[in-house]
Amino acid sequence: MIVVHHLNNSRSQRVLWLLEELGLDYEIRRYERDPATMEAPASLKAVHPLGKSPVITDGDVTVAETGAIVDYILERYGEGRLVPAAGTPERLRWRYWMHYAEGSAMPLLVMKLVLMRAPDRTPALIRPLARKITGAINAGFVDPRLNANLAFWEAELARGPWFAGPDFTTADIMMSFPAEVSAQRIEGARNATRVQDFVKRIHARPAFRRALERGGAYAYAD
Repeated sequence: MIVVHHLNNSRSQRVLWLLEELGLDYEIRRYERDPATMEAPASLKAVHPLGKSPVITDGDVTVAETGAIVDYILERYGEGRLVPAAGTPERLRWRYWMHYAEGSAMPLLVMKLVLMRAPDRTPALIRPLARKITGAINAGFVDPRLNANLAFWEAELARGPWFAGPDFTTADIMMSFPAEVSAQRIEGARNATRVQDFVKRIHARPAFRRALERGGAYAYAD
């Protein structure tokens, strides 16, 4: 049976959701972040050397990284589900968004979240300076790129309800975390109505709700 090594408030929630969409049996092994540092516990390093989540074990197989986990589950258990047909334009779009979610979207969002928290973790004496520095980085580098990406998502979702075409696929599962983080934490997302609607659609899916019940509520910490 697949074991999901599930860290609270993390991207591993998408793995639970995929397993629910496919109707597969799985076990959850839970790990809690350090409440002060928000770091994963050292016990995760016994599963994978980087000590990060998500990671799954399936018998003797260990797979880390969300995209690799999704690929593994689809290849071994998917039976063609949640993937557009080979050779179609939708298949190419699906492949793009599968890689884009972690390769382009999440690095910017993580940078934004780190910069938002950084001043509060500096000594009080230099905190005002830290806020000025992080504010300048956000204004000059991060925010313009995030807004450009949000506009890109809006344009793509104008073509249909899902990122890879008319049907729900694992591309939407991969894009769920960037969309949720943006909807909750990025000011520019307030005007991204199609992204907001996308988040509502994924939250309404029964499999998403079942995954949330099993994995627990999460707050986009990582």
